[in-house]
Amino acid sequence: MGADRDRGGRRRPVRLVTYGVCGAVLLTGCASMPDGGDLRGVEASQRPDPQVRVFAMPPRENAQPEEIVQGFLEALTSDDPGFETARKYLTGEASKEWRPNQSTTVLADGPNTAAEHSGSREATGDYVYSLTGTRVAKVDSQFAYEPAAGTYNELVHLAKYKEKDGSRQWRIDELPQGLVMGKSDFQRNYLSVNKYYFASNTSGRSDDQLGAVADPVYVREQVDPVTQMVRSVLKGPTSWLKPVVRSSFPTGTALKKGVKTLAPDDQNRLTVPLNDKADRIGQSVCTEMAAQLLFTLEDLTPTGIDEVVLQRSDGTQSCALRASKAEIYVAHGPAKRAEYEYFIDGEKRLVRIASTGSEQEPEPVPGALGDGDKALRSAAVSRDEDTAAGVSLDGRSLYVGSLASGGSLGEPVLRSKAKSEDDGLTTPSWDASGDLWVADRDPKSSKLLLLTKGAGEPLVVTTPGLEGRIEAVRVAADGVRIALIVRKDDRTTLLMGRIERQSGSDGKPSVSIHELRSVAPQLEEVTAMSWAGDSRLVVVGREARVVQQIQYVQVDGSTPVGPAPAALTGVKEIAASEDERLPLVAHSEDGIVRLSSGSQWQTVVKTGMAPVYPG
Repeated sequence: MGADRDRGGRRRPVRLVTYGVCGAVLLTGCASMPDGGDLRGVEASQRPDPQVRVFAMPPRENAQPEEIVQGFLEALTSDDPGFETARKYLTGEASKEWRPNQSTTVLADGPNTAAEHSGSREATGDYVYSLTGTRVAKVDSQFAYEPAAGTYNELVHLAKYKEKDGSRQWRIDELPQGLVMGKSDFQRNYLSVNKYYFASNTSGRSDDQLGAVADPVYVREQVDPVTQMVRSVLKGPTSWLKPVVRSSFPTGTALKKGVKTLAPDDQNRLTVPLNDKADRIGQSVCTEMAAQLLFTLEDLTPTGIDEVVLQRSDGTQSCALRASKAEIYVAHGPAKRAEYEYFIDGEKRLVRIASTGSEQEPEPVPGALGDGDKALRSAAVSRDEDTAAGVSLDGRSLYVGSLASGGSLGEPVLRSKAKSEDDGLTTPSWDASGDLWVADRDPKSSKLLLLTKGAGEPLVVTTPGLEGRIEAVRVAADGVRIALIVRKDDRTTLLMGRIERQSGSDGKPSVSIHELRSVAPQLEEVTAMSWAGDSRLVVVGREARVVQQIQYVQVDGSTPVGPAPAALTGVKEIAASEDERLPLVAHSEDGIVRLSSGSQWQTVVKTGMAPVYPG
């Protein structure tokens, strides 16, 4: 549990050094405490400087019940590693039973706190307070974030408790498990970090380089995040991702007994002592293990981590891997930086411009899709930029051709029977294995299709639990996650699904999408989206009664820290690369425009549509 604060003038947690003087009397009269009545929420503190620690104070002697409740909630938003201060507000038995790391419930503005007057009198020796609010999200015991909705309503019970000195003090003896705090306190206390595993059910990249899969979790930012994340990686992937990834760490691998904290040395080298479960691994597996940690920890320290050293249980070195060498063995994100951005020009042909630089004129792509013989409405380029797929202007035919001079097009690899152009094929998407995904929106037979290597008989991808029609498809570079825009009635939503592949009894492959979840529940209309990082998407959409906007969202449904892209009106389509250094490209009322980091949108051409990066 924890406390967000409203405008009612509630007190802040102590800020070490900066606010140390006032903090010393935080719960002992620095501000007046009411003797009765309801408690209000507590004013949300701003995100502190990384060097400033936030601590709360233990209960003062003879504190009244409402002060105990407020002090407890304050203590849960501090940087106390084991919640020891918070436990001082509990009875001994309640402290033993309380599991703060079981979950964290995030509320919009709460929790709002009020005394339950019925049956709660000092004369009866107990008090009950209700904690209420509107749910925003929940973080589970694996630190995985998931959007939530509905009302939060839990009770906290207090009774007089005999202390060791013989005095009787009000203490909390019954409380809900886990934590609860408001959104702003959550953002101040917690940090989103990608931990990395390896895809277990894809055919891999074309060069057989291992591809890492991001698994975002939330950790307490000021409570030794490096050690938290190493332990989290060792424990394995979150439940949602687990069916499609593997870890190179042997089952049961943990930090060596007695290791409490990890920190890089003055050479930015992190040494990780492991238990005996990892004693017998080979060098290649050890290198993969070290790469998982390097990618996970790369942004968690001010200077980064340049090398990870793994030790056996006897203290000898198992392997060492430098960050500069890690991507020789393992890649996260796209296998290579995209050379070009692509779009359909005014002549309805596929054209390209270099992905870096400015003031460039688009040029038709080599091959038949750039000749203009087939009028196109959208296209997708393979991740190696050797092949492209194009959807005909009427939306009913899908062509695949080489991006090499002189290449021919041939017959469509797929046809839709849709009668309306609005019901034809979506923009296709290539995965890291070179397979092509597209949705047919024919009302009589809408389905998601997969063409192996962009050819052959299309495979129908099953989507259990999907309600509505797929309007857009984007497969992640890792090949195990897929983003879908789905229309149901008058609402379009952005869903994230897990791609599972199996071989049937007849030897034929089977592909399905599981555990679809909303990752932008605040939007009632999603117009366009694109992958924009290992675990981030850029989304064009609109909240209820709000104008269209462009924003970033995480694959778990949370909002990443940092500014949104510059505003742009009339956006119809948007494209981003998983390589976050490359600019955004959009189709707006001004034509094809692009946005480089730290700049404003600039027009590329006045006439064009359907911008894409490889993928």
